[in-house]
Amino acid sequence: MSMQHMVKVRRGAAVAVAAVLALVLTGCGGGDDKKSSEPRNSSAAPPKGGASVPAPSAGQSSEPTQVLATVNGENGITMAINSATRDAGGFLTVSGQIKNSGDKDFTGTSAWRGNELTTGGESVAGATLVDKAGKKRYYVLRDTDGRCLCTTGVSLVKGGATIPFFAQFPAPPTSTTEVDFSLPTFATASIKISG
Repeated sequence: MSMQHMVKVRRGAAVAVAAVLALVLTGCGGGDDKKSSEPRNSSAAPPKGGASVPAPSAGQSSEPTQVLATVNGENGITMAINSATRDAGGFLTVSGQIKNSGDKDFTGTSAWRGNELTTGGESVAGATLVDKAGKKRYYVLRDTDGRCLCTTGVSLVKGGATIPFFAQFPAPPTSTTEVDFSLPTFATASIKISG
């Protein structure tokens, strides 16, 4: 076999291997643990209230059934925390609602994303949990592309509107039953963990 023929055979084999690998990797997309734990619809188009939020699960009402804490923010904005639930895989998801009780649109949402650089624009990525007993602070989880596992697309809260939000954190130890939840511009809320 000539040297030129061997080079052509090797190039052809390399192209075939690359094509097979591309197909395998395409079929395996979304296998990253962090990405696969991201709640669905977190990057959906913002609803009328101005935020991207997960859709309620089947059999779940869009109205919250309980309130763990209510805290005040600036300019008539309030936040109600409805749940802090441990999820399979070692995550803790905090969800609630932010309400603008005024009649003017609230546009000061950029502080909610915090100081960390994240992709995806306005969000509630600046939220933190503090386990006072364990003396640890937890930050909102990110996927491998740097997007927060939280509500995104929050550029404003229209006057009179209420928007749901969620933020996912690493779960504190099971011995921790209460944490302090903070979101910039709001007072800190002490909440009980369920699950």
